[in-house]
Amino acid sequence: MEVMLSWFGKERTVADSSCNESKSHKTILHLLIKMINKSRWKILGVLAIFLVMVWYTKSREESFDFPVPKMICPLGEVEKKAAQLITNYTRKHPLFLQLKDYFWVRTPSPYELPYGTKGSEENLLRVLAITSYALPESLQSLKCRRCAVVGNGHRLRNSSMGEAINKYDVVIRLNNAPVYGYESDVGSKTTMRLFYPESAHFNPQRENNPDTLLVLVPFKPMDFQWMETILHDKKRVRKGFWKQPPLIWNANPEQVRILNPYFMEITAAKLLKLPMKQLKKLKQGSEHNISHEALAIKKMLELGVIKNLTYF
Repeated sequence: MEVMLSWFGKERTVADSSCNESKSHKTILHLLIKMINKSRWKILGVLAIFLVMVWYTKSREESFDFPVPKMICPLGEVEKKAAQLITNYTRKHPLFLQLKDYFWVRTPSPYELPYGTKGSEENLLRVLAITSYALPESLQSLKCRRCAVVGNGHRLRNSSMGEAINKYDVVIRLNNAPVYGYESDVGSKTTMRLFYPESAHFNPQRENNPDTLLVLVPFKPMDFQWMETILHDKKRVRKGFWKQPPLIWNANPEQVRILNPYFMEITAAKLLKLPMKQLKKLKQGSEHNISHEALAIKKMLELGVIKNLTYF
């Protein structure tokens, strides 16, 4: 599996390209820490990488025909490597939240957001009533899910990697990473975009494909309320955000998904090694730990679970 770490603006981003193995991990880590310090909500990047790992563990890789080293990934190889990072992990949890799990069913969660839904079920139920949870059949039927995670950092500027990125089966973008006008560098294909209200692009139709899955990564109860007011065209929520999210967000509800907080929990507990007891102390804008994130990325690079393909 290739994962490219790139930077196109102020936020750190993650995408697919070839790892320069001649450079030491120390140099890579220094670069990552330097770039990570410039961003906010970096946990999304590690989360996106983890989601790629989840998808990839039962896939078989075929040869690439663009400027990426040809390699074969036997069935289960990534799963074995990931097991060294994530212990006691189960794939039984659905990737996206489903209405049936909240409608007339008590599903107590041990955590509040961002790692659970405790206390937010009422707003969440109204959001799930108008959105969906399924993965497109075109993705489900893939024998091999070759994934690229792309963000909005300057590393891809003038890289001419757009064509290579488009050849991946799954292209995941973060937050409001731009596409329009930068297609030659970042590609034009977007399978899935992870975001939270403050990072939602004001024009989702311009920056995404018609079939792009718009995946809300909820960090706080207000995130569900924002989504509800947008999709149901109610009076907009203006308070409770560190930055004003879009008041008009023209997106197809059928393409909207709500990420299961379970994967946030696993990312935080298993990959970032964050103590769960600290959850109640977390404040808006502080759900990341720079040193933990850098170490997690370094470990994944060392194990060969991911590759930094923009280290050039």
